[in-house]
Amino acid sequence: MPTRHIPEKISEQEFISRLMGRIREFLPLLNGTEISQLLAGVRSSLEETISFFEEMNRAETVLFERIARAGSCVELGEIHDELNRIELERFLKVQSVPALHRNCTEYRDVLAGRAVELAVAEMAATGTAPPDVPFALVSMGSDGREEQTLITDQDYLIVYGDGGGEAADEWFRRFSELLVERMVEVGFKKCTGDIMPSNPTWRGSISQWRKKLLAIVRYEYEDYAKNLMDLIVLSDARYVAGDGALANELVALIRGLEQDYFHALWGMAKAATEMRLALGFLKRIWTEGSGEHKGEFNLKLLAWAPLVMNVRILSINQGIPATSTLRRIELLQREGSLSKTMAAGLSDAYLVLTKHRILQQIKVVKGIQNSSYYLNPYQLPGDERERIRQALLRIEDLQKVIHTNFSIM
Repeated sequence: MPTRHIPEKISEQEFISRLMGRIREFLPLLNGTEISQLLAGVRSSLEETISFFEEMNRAETVLFERIARAGSCVELGEIHDELNRIELERFLKVQSVPALHRNCTEYRDVLAGRAVELAVAEMAATGTAPPDVPFALVSMGSDGREEQTLITDQDYLIVYGDGGGEAADEWFRRFSELLVERMVEVGFKKCTGDIMPSNPTWRGSISQWRKKLLAIVRYEYEDYAKNLMDLIVLSDARYVAGDGALANELVALIRGLEQDYFHALWGMAKAATEMRLALGFLKRIWTEGSGEHKGEFNLKLLAWAPLVMNVRILSINQGIPATSTLRRIELLQREGSLSKTMAAGLSDAYLVLTKHRILQQIKVVKGIQNSSYYLNPYQLPGDERERIRQALLRIEDLQKVIHTNFSIM
């Protein structure tokens, strides 16, 4: 088996110290003029970068202030477009995956919260005031994991308090249908899998949710595949807007049932370990041999998704409350489920795979290509291609760990 290089994880202070040490080692090799030119170049580059980020931060602050005052979802959509543009430019400058995740998730939470307020006001303006029960908007998928990127869709559910009866059920039906359409105006595409509160599967009172969740983990619904998929989607549930206590009650209910009903978690683990990876003969990167995507592989389905899925399974089994993939890996190492070496390798795998997913999205946004899923690894520099191959090998190792831990035959 080839040697797997895993970058050492160091603090920001240590990184700067090492960088300055390398510069000091290099300086004696230069003459006086070259030293001055080097230091002037470093200073100029730093000043330019600082100025760039200050300008982006100022523009973002203004846009956040506009969100609070926005009078329509169409206006929110214009703000959303501008925030996405800023984030795209920031990413191209430094290519920081965690920074893009944090920023996109933050402003989309604020946009979604304002869209909820506007939809409630629109319902009230037609003479249908909300029922006297709390409610919350809860996200799932990449948004639930706080891993938003430049292209997004709707992965939301609605939970509301008990006591409103059929009148509340009807109001939230109409509200959910309206909210989904308004979210489209804001720039959140409709989910192709219909994971939206306009679908009755994804809305209900807390008691109705408890009943639905018990039916899912007990496999009382006939469609096993749908049971499994719904449970996987719910595993990343996170509060976004509305009543936080109610949302957290639902999230706690989901987490508790997943741990209490081991056979349901076992089913998810089996599916995770059976996810195919883009590894071929002699552990080389596998690509399509013919067709439209000849020489490419589906980066999402054959690399990124198996990593996210398998980390999720291990986290749920160990009672890890976090939803972010990187945070889950960190906590799994801390509590002993992953070695320091394996955790560092999985974190690096996530960062390199997600970086290329975002770069593919940028090509779609700029109209260069139509799909953000497929990547040709042989168009990349050799060292970057090797990083992707190493990422696939680490995911394969993780699948083996879960396969063993869950005694999957």
